[in-house]
This record gives sequence, structure tokens and C-alpha cells, in this order.
Amino acid sequence: MTHSANPASEALTSARTLVVKVGSALLVDPRKGDVDQAWLHGFAADVGRLRARGQSVLIVSSGAVALGRRRLGLSRRKLVLDEKQAAAAAGQSLLMRAWEEALAPVGAVAAQILVTRDDTETRRRWLNARATVRTLLDLGAVPVVNENDTVATEEIRYGDNDRLAARVAQLIGADLLVLLSDVDGVYTADPRRDPGARHLPLIDAFNPELDAMAEGANLADGVGTGGMATKIAAARIAADAGCATLIGMGRPPVGPGAEGGPLARIEAGARTSLIRSSRSPLAAYKQWIAGGLSPLGEIVIDDGALRALVGGKSLLPSGVTEVRGQFGKGDPVSVLDGTGREVARGLAGYDAEAARRIRGLRSDAIEAVLGYGDRPELIHRNDLVLR
Repeated sequence: MTHSANPASEALTSARTLVVKVGSALLVDPRKGDVDQAWLHGFAADVGRLRARGQSVLIVSSGAVALGRRRLGLSRRKLVLDEKQAAAAAGQSLLMRAWEEALAPVGAVAAQILVTRDDTETRRRWLNARATVRTLLDLGAVPVVNENDTVATEEIRYGDNDRLAARVAQLIGADLLVLLSDVDGVYTADPRRDPGARHLPLIDAFNPELDAMAEGANLADGVGTGGMATKIAAARIAADAGCATLIGMGRPPVGPGAEGGPLARIEAGARTSLIRSSRSPLAAYKQWIAGGLSPLGEIVIDDGALRALVGGKSLLPSGVTEVRGQFGKGDPVSVLDGTGREVARGLAGYDAEAARRIRGLRSDAIEAVLGYGDRPELIHRNDLVLR
């Protein structure tokens, strides 16, 4: 396999949709407990440049707890859960104001999204979250995602924003996940403790040795929760979804080359680690539908609908002759032809009761029958796999 001279830069410039995770240690000045405005505006310039060349950018941002603890006078290094939730409530508005003010000069509207683990682990909520994020990106906004720390308990937390960022990349079918860190990539050992540690610029496969290289967390500044172990775990989630992961230095180096934002420095050739995926996001998603889910119902279609599916089209209600079983919106269903043969499998855009009411109807009649019209398709082509 041949590689480009700078695969990281190529991955960053060629990705159609990127998820960039920004940690508290980058966003918040630990000495002042306030937003690092210079860093934030440099990063916003990066976002503006990517958007100008047609790339969609979504930001997963930490920082609410770090900002809120100062606002509430919580000076203890280790906060209990109730204190973290209170700090998140006090700091989230500060965090979003900082993003809004930074992104406005580059012509971007910041759109806040607060999620808990249920939003990416429960299919129906997953579909709703995906639709919202895609609509925001289509409208040209920059979604700023954070875990809803105000209400999330330990049982429903992601635990770190590296994992959250990977789930968001999976959610929207991103091409590239960028994890900005306090080190310039993956090493064979911790370079801060082992001067013989070897940097790994390109990783094409996961193995036990790679997992062993990911050790510990850097909590020196008292504002972060992740380490290289969480980044490797996040990269594995992203790779399973067909998304590559780029791990790079978020802070500028000392001396020449410190100018510009972190993404600009990566494009210019700064040292990073690129962890590739062996498949595309859409292929990974469809493989999950085809083999990872057990159908909860059946939809029988006519010959015209079958021809449309074979031609790459979505399944519309007009081609449905029968709906069997009980399933909810977002649940997996089998699509059968008139002989009972399974011809496709997909995620239902409506629940079973609604599907029965609209079967055989034109899409423009859905709203009149149901009183609402979430979508014209019973199964969208991106949520459907031919058997």
C-alpha cells in the first residue's frame, strides 16, 4: 500500500464532514479559569477556512464544568457528581457565548446540542439526533456538542468527550474525527517519561500492542478527564463506523511555527497520528443494518417498489402492500417481495401503526392521514440494504 507524503494533511483537507473534539485543557486557561480567547479565535479561523472550501464541521466541546466551577467558587480539585452538575449548569452558557463570539467573525452560527448517552445508544433517539444535526449542517450552522452534564448520572454518562466525539462521528457518518490533545499523536510509550518512545504517524490496524501503548491520563491541569487510552478507544469506535481518526497537538509549539490554529498547523505538516479505517462510513453503517440487527417486523412491497429499491431509491408508502408485526420508528424491519422472499432490510421511518395507515398512499398524503409528516419515505435509501 502506498501512502501520501503527508496522509494526515490529506485526510484533513479531503474529508467532507469532520468532527473536532476540543478539550477543557485547550479551551480554558488553567491559571485564570476563563476561556483562552487567543486559542479559541485561532481555532475559529480554522473552522472558517474549512467551511469556505465546502467542508462541514461539528465541534465536540468540553469546558462547561471548568468554567462553571470558577463562576460558583468551587476551588477544590476533585468535584463530586452534584458539584459537577452544578458547575456544568453555571458554565454552559459561558461556553456557548464563547463559541458564538468566536465563530461569528468567520460567518458561522453556533448551534448548541446537549446529549446524554441514550441519545446515541437508543435507535429512535439516535435517528432524531441524526436528523437534527444533519439539518443544522445543511443550513450552514456549526453544531457545538457537549454532554448534558447537568442531568447525566454516572450510569448514563459517556465518561469522556473523546468517546462522545466518536459516537457523534458515527451518528452523522463523518469521514474524519480529530482529537486535539496535549501530545502530537500516538507513541510506543509515554514520551514525557520515556525519551526512547517512537512516534507512530500512520496506523492502519488495531492490535493489542496499540492498546498497550495507550496509558493513563494527563490530569496535571485539573481540567481534563481523558488520556491516550480514551483516544485509542474512541478511534476504535470511529474506525468501526468507517471514520478515520487524527490525533494531534492542540497547543502551538514554542517559537517559530506557533502562529495559526491547530488545524492549520496540521495541514502545514505538524506531527500527528492518523488512524485509518478500512471502510467508508456508509458501508460500515449499512453493514451494521444488514448483520447487526434482528428485524422486528416485515413490510411487503409490490414489483414497482422492488424495481425502485434495486435502482437505489428509497421505499415509499405507495409501494407497500402489507405491514406485519409491531415495531417502532427506527427499528429494523425486513422488506419482502410478493412471494415472501426477503429482498432488503432497513430502519423504519414510521412505527408499525403509522406504516399500516399510510401503506399504498402517495407521500404527499401522509400528513393528511397521520396529522404529521416526518418524512416522505417509509425507509430512506441510506437506511436500507438490499439482500
